[in-house]
Amino acid sequence: MTEKLYCKYWGKASSDDGQGNSYHLLPYHCLDVAAVGWQLLKPDKPLCKQLAKQLEVESEWLRTLFVFCLALHDLGKFAHAFQGLRQDLSIDLVKANPRMTYSKSEGHDSLGFCLWQETLQTKPLGQPPSNESAGNEWLSHLEPWLEIVTGHHGMPPKTKLRTQNFFEVEDEQAAMAFVQDAIALFLGDFDFQPLLDKALKKRLKTVSWQLAGVAVLADWLGSNQDHFKYCDKPKDLDVYWREIALKKAADAVNALPKTPEVTAFQNIKDLFPFIQQPTPLQKYAIAEPLTKQPQLFILEDVTGAGKTEAALILTQRLMAQGLADGLYIALPTMATANAMYKRLGDVYRKFYQSGSEPSLILAHGARELSQAFRDSVVLAKQPITDGDYLNGKNEEDQELSATAYCNAWLADSRKKALLADVGVGTLDQALLAVLPARHQSLRLLGLGRKVLLVDEVHAYDSYMQKLLDALLEAHARQGGSVILLSATLPQTMRETLVNAFHKGLGQAAPTLSDPAHYPLATHTPAATVEQHIDTREAVKRTVNIQRLDSEDEVIAQIRLAIAAGQCVCWIRNTVKAARQSYQNLLDAGIDANRLSLFHSRFAMIDRQEIENRTLRYFGDGSTPEHRKGQVLIATQVVEQSLDLDFDVMITDLAPIDLIIQRAGRLMRHVRDAQGNRIRQEGVKDQRGTPALYLFSPDPTEDADANWLKPDHAGTQAIYPHIGQLWLTAKHLLERGQFTMPDDARDLIEGVYSFDAEAEIPDVLLDGSMQATSKTMVQKSMADLNVLKLNKGYTRSSGDWDEETRIPTRLTEEETISVALAILENGQLKPYAKVESYAWALSTVKLPEHQWKKAQQQIPDNLKALIETLKAEQKALRWIEILPLEEGQVIYSSRHGFMG
Repeated sequence: MTEKLYCKYWGKASSDDGQGNSYHLLPYHCLDVAAVGWQLLKPDKPLCKQLAKQLEVESEWLRTLFVFCLALHDLGKFAHAFQGLRQDLSIDLVKANPRMTYSKSEGHDSLGFCLWQETLQTKPLGQPPSNESAGNEWLSHLEPWLEIVTGHHGMPPKTKLRTQNFFEVEDEQAAMAFVQDAIALFLGDFDFQPLLDKALKKRLKTVSWQLAGVAVLADWLGSNQDHFKYCDKPKDLDVYWREIALKKAADAVNALPKTPEVTAFQNIKDLFPFIQQPTPLQKYAIAEPLTKQPQLFILEDVTGAGKTEAALILTQRLMAQGLADGLYIALPTMATANAMYKRLGDVYRKFYQSGSEPSLILAHGARELSQAFRDSVVLAKQPITDGDYLNGKNEEDQELSATAYCNAWLADSRKKALLADVGVGTLDQALLAVLPARHQSLRLLGLGRKVLLVDEVHAYDSYMQKLLDALLEAHARQGGSVILLSATLPQTMRETLVNAFHKGLGQAAPTLSDPAHYPLATHTPAATVEQHIDTREAVKRTVNIQRLDSEDEVIAQIRLAIAAGQCVCWIRNTVKAARQSYQNLLDAGIDANRLSLFHSRFAMIDRQEIENRTLRYFGDGSTPEHRKGQVLIATQVVEQSLDLDFDVMITDLAPIDLIIQRAGRLMRHVRDAQGNRIRQEGVKDQRGTPALYLFSPDPTEDADANWLKPDHAGTQAIYPHIGQLWLTAKHLLERGQFTMPDDARDLIEGVYSFDAEAEIPDVLLDGSMQATSKTMVQKSMADLNVLKLNKGYTRSSGDWDEETRIPTRLTEEETISVALAILENGQLKPYAKVESYAWALSTVKLPEHQWKKAQQQIPDNLKALIETLKAEQKALRWIEILPLEEGQVIYSSRHGFMG
């Protein structure tokens, strides 16, 4: 063949192990990626069918056009500036131009799109004879498609870069020649007419996010040297395409975990052998008619009513209906995600045909530190290190190579985790799909064929609720179904969630009725949108309310419970209050062996130990020996999704829905008087009438602006709507008790409805108004941060600045990641005494003000040691270090921050 100018450009280069070719010619890497796209977008597959349906084009047409565009994804690498990054590869390649420098801020992805915009689409690139009638007009219609594929590094490309600063004339000529040959290769008999339809461009905006995810995935797979060996000798494009690229791409895609075949739901015992009789909510999940389109379910029922099992039944039915291939369960915290991951391990395989190998992935910021997750993934070849965890190592930098319960290719990155068949993680990982975060398109693609199951949906602040609304809209738009779980939801929140989902469907939302009924199942679109559901007898109960006025009264009540052999939980609203109360109980003479402290600011090694101990002592399998006389001082970490059961519950004042949630941890399981678990149906708990002790000021009508101060100042900082707190205390104490499920709806609406505000004393309204203003600010921040999905995958759809980190949740104060180091024999060693992840498990996040205080305690003679350690341990380069003297305790499994 006559050597083409574009064969003088490298696309991939090895780091130098001396094995194989040192570089891969650029046109062949482009074809590798295109070939992967050819495999991913098979016209008979659900992904291609769904995208083509939304675009209103034929599946084969979409596949051909997008694969052609993928072949142009790396046009920016034709830049001399990029080629100059490696001058040691071959004398046959283009020579570097020292006047042209390359920077990541103006990367080859953006350079490629700008080259197309400024130069290539204006050139007479030509087209096959059969399409002469299209002229060159079709080239300008490719621009949004090229914007998608050149954004293959996870962010839309920048625009308006001065390409002459990066490309020489011969670079443009080489790129033009490659495009011309790609046109001949892919578009020989292509029908250009659909592309010229202006309406297609509008429809493309909606679909562009999923196509961008396909481009990212194709580039990752097409860059895998295990499948695509480097080729440094020129070949005709059609020869390389037919004889190499297509075959290797088939191997690469076939090596991915196969989407297992779903099995139809048959019987509740097939999924949950331990269920003797389905609850009313589970019966609803079994019998409720499903439609043929994406659906939203909101399940509200009493804690312990089997909501999770009901949701999983609905999930399997939706999957069997062809509406999904898998599931992602989103939870409020890492602790609840860890617990659900273990719980789901016994169930998820039953969604699929026997003998299949579905993948199960844990997705949250510290999942590598979960022993259950590490046990489920064999990290044989290149195990993730301390540095990878602490520095957030990217998947482009490291690939793993073994499989167990889940495929390690998926397990090596939280960004890829949502591609697994079944995922469990924090809601944050899903919310990143609608924020301008790198590789959000891959997250959105991963969610696309899944049921999104969000637990404890009431548990999020206004900022996260607004982001959740955007996620529901985006998920509905890409054909996904959603199941939302809550003990109780205010009517306004339920309406907002339904409206968001229907906006994604492009339909008017149904009008919801007065929420008098509870428990309630909401299903839309459906013939019957709302259904009142009974709840199982075992969780129908009356809870007595008793107010405790002072901490002395709380301690006295704890003493009585210990004397009676009961286990107690006191939920405090702040870490500071929890630590102080723990110390006060010790000072009051309570045996330290009876006391436990559980909050979010422990070193990871201790947090895991405490979490496991809490589940062991107070969980479903806890024994009378574990429980007797034990006292847990905890924060909100025990409030949601953890299956815990206490004989006595004491709680700081909190909004009513959270009080109801906390009461759900009171006598949660059926037990006899000694605390033995009873699993027979129809047997009532034998521990007496549950009593919830409310540590709260008296909600008098003449309460003043300092009503919560000084004893409950921390509560007001966490829950600033003082009027809602006053209403919560008032309604609970006036009743003296509440009955579940009968009183739940009245209690919720009695605090959150618009009419309820009229009851708040005037002197408290200022504080409530400030809280309302804060809520509005949070919603405005969410509106500002969330992607404008209707704009399509383009730079103007959000704040894509690499330096800006858009949060998934707001915090009052910045936190600092701190590694605890023990001073031993003149050296700093990790606090965690383990072989793997020692430094990662030694980290703790501290509020900035606490870190500043701790810094002042570091002796000058240790500061040099710290700098030496950070230089030696690259993992700690950006982590602060707090040295501990031998024997000093800062964050142990028994103590809070004592510094």
